[in-house]
Amino acid sequence: MLDAWDQAQRALLCLQVDPVGLGGVWLKAGFGPVRQTWLTQLQQLGLNLKRMPHHIDHERLLGGIDLSVTLAQGRVVEQRGLLAQADEGLVLLPMAEKLSPSTLAMLLQAQDQGQVQGLSLNSLHSSRFGVVALDESLDDEPGVPLKLKERLALWLDVQAVDWRKSEEQLAPLPAHECQHVRNLLRQVQATTAQQQALCEVALALGVDNLRACLLAQRLACVNAALHERTQLDDEDLQFAVQMVLSPRATRMPANANAEQPPEPPAPEPEAPDNDTQNEPDQAPSSEPEALEDLLLAAAIASLPPKLLDQLLLGGAKTKPQSSSGSSGQAQLSKQRGRPLSPRLGKPGAGARLHLLATLRAAAPKQKLRSQHAGQRIAIRTEDFHVQRFAHKAASCIIVAMDASGSAALARLAEAKGAVDLLLQQSYARRDSVCVIAFRGSQVQTLLPATRSLVRAKKALAGLPGGGGTPIALALKHASEQALALQRAGMTPLLVMLSDGKANVTLEGLGGRAQAQEDAMKWAQQWARLGFASLWIDTAVQPTGHAQELSQAMQARYLPMPYVASQRVADAIAFIR
Repeated sequence: MLDAWDQAQRALLCLQVDPVGLGGVWLKAGFGPVRQTWLTQLQQLGLNLKRMPHHIDHERLLGGIDLSVTLAQGRVVEQRGLLAQADEGLVLLPMAEKLSPSTLAMLLQAQDQGQVQGLSLNSLHSSRFGVVALDESLDDEPGVPLKLKERLALWLDVQAVDWRKSEEQLAPLPAHECQHVRNLLRQVQATTAQQQALCEVALALGVDNLRACLLAQRLACVNAALHERTQLDDEDLQFAVQMVLSPRATRMPANANAEQPPEPPAPEPEAPDNDTQNEPDQAPSSEPEALEDLLLAAAIASLPPKLLDQLLLGGAKTKPQSSSGSSGQAQLSKQRGRPLSPRLGKPGAGARLHLLATLRAAAPKQKLRSQHAGQRIAIRTEDFHVQRFAHKAASCIIVAMDASGSAALARLAEAKGAVDLLLQQSYARRDSVCVIAFRGSQVQTLLPATRSLVRAKKALAGLPGGGGTPIALALKHASEQALALQRAGMTPLLVMLSDGKANVTLEGLGGRAQAQEDAMKWAQQWARLGFASLWIDTAVQPTGHAQELSQAMQARYLPMPYVASQRVADAIAFIR
């Protein structure tokens, strides 16, 4: 199986041969020597590469008025759009996760239709291009939109690649060899059995997008052409499955580890008859199944690490760009934050004038306003645009720890370790953590919302265990804490570590049936608040109580019979 850097090198060769047919590359990597090495290799491929900033205006993207020339010459001068300039090449998109919805829609429409329409009448420029989307988002931030990622055949994650490994590089193809491979690619086609096998593997992995199967087939053809073959073989299909389908997996194959029951031996015939003549005709019918099993084994071997926990948590769904419970809810601002597209409006009441957008709105109307003497540029009130910003509200994770007798001391110690790791991560992101513990007939706030590591360690050091399990009291207390945090301008996220076996009522009395009913009531109350939550089931043998409560809370559910500090911290970080 290829490692991450080897996949990145093979992806460059495939991209050099067919940048348009493969759609492009999604590259998960922060700024550093590994990403810079890969981008340098990308520039050496000899492709038509255009860099597209995420804050590009629509006129520069699709074509429109050249503002500086128009103002200098006093007449409307149009410019060709960036997408039209990238014809038969690649569009490099840094910080692709920051794309605005309107810019994303224009980019996807242009890529799908192969046409970019300028603002002038009857100006239609044909353009076919691939996209290299650089994902620089953190773990707790929304990544590249799924609508863009699903159009890109190659998904690469080189965050964990050591910079010394990046010194191993494949040389790009010379121009004449690249043209020869492209000519050979036109002759490569997949058989019906191979297409069916790719679709069945995609179905087994939970990849329900037909575009992924088409991209996998295209990548297999490119790999065959690179190896001077005009027909696909198993190696080409395995490579396509590992590069295209495995990163898109949304579930583990149902029979991945299942053992097939042995078939009873057939009785030996006393004498040969005519039925044996049909055996060679039955052999080809098993080939598609054998090919599917071969591709499925290759897909399972190349599944990303920690995939099982992510799938149990619903990680296959892309986090919406307005999701809460990560770095906080997005809030509009007039003064600070990430710049948004300008809007029509008058400056004042804290809003500031966006000079460039105002000039762009006034430029096409200068001929109509030329009669006003003494004004080189005539600007009216209807031209005013104001600046807009968006920033994230602070977030706080409420960790509710079950310290009752049903939580074994060993698991409680691991939970403390997980909270300690979580605090270290939260300190780096300037988020807050609140820890509450419930046991017996009481709920105790061990740690109010804070970012202090020293204070947290002192609070967790003396946490005792034993007693009943007052889950209803814990949910009530967590709801009150969440509302208080919301009033303070923070976004709460609840993490429950419990087996869900409530045996203490809301009044602090015993009674398993009433305690479970009270817990269900407050779980539904939490769902009505609309805050994000995660329930980690710590039962050695889960009985379904925790899962029922998590469903009532509309929370993510993760069974973890053997609690491990790092695994708990990774699960919480993934939810964030």
